Amino acid sequence: MSKRLLIMRHGEAGPGSVDAERTLTVRGHAEAARMADWLQYQELAQARILASPYRRAQQTAVHVAASLGCEIQTLGIVTPDDPPEAVIDWLLEQTGRGPFVLVSHMPLVGAVTGLLVEGRSDRGLGFPTAAVAELEAEVWAAGCARLLRFMAPNDVTWPDERP
Repeated sequence: MSKRLLIMRHGEAGPGSVDAERTLTVRGHAEAARMADWLQYQELAQARILASPYRRAQQTAVHVAASLGCEIQTLGIVTPDDPPEAVIDWLLEQTGRGPFVLVSHMPLVGAVTGLLVEGRSDRGLGFPTAAVAELEAEVWAAGCARLLRFMAPNDVTWPDERP
C-alpha cells in the first residue's frame, strides 16, 4: 500500500540573529494560511503534522493544524542543517502511520525530497517559502518515492479569484 508524505517549507520569515527564533512575516503568515487552506482539500484525514522546533516552522504548522484539525508533533531532527538520512530513518520506523505533513526548512526539505525521489540529496527541489511537495512511496527509502505534485502559494487559486 502506498504511503503519502507532504513536505512543506515554512512561510517567509524575517531576519534574526538567532536562527531558531526567527518569526514569520505578515506575508509568511499569509503564505502559510493559503497553503493550509489548500491542504484541507487533499484527503489528509488522520494526517500527522511533524514540525521543526524552530519558531517559523512551528508558526507555519499552526496554520496547517488549524486547517486539518490535527495536532503538531515537534520533531527535533528536521532543522535546516540536519541530515536528510535521519528523516528517512525516522520515516522507516513509522510503520502503518500517515499520511505525514512535514514542516521544515531549506536546505533540508529539498535534500529529503531529492533523496527520496532521485536517490541523491544534492538533486533536491528548490522550495519557495510555504511550498509543498507531495510524495508517494511503498517504502521511504532513497530513490523509491514518486513526486506527485509540487505546489507553491502562487500556484493555488480559488474560484473567486480572478487571474
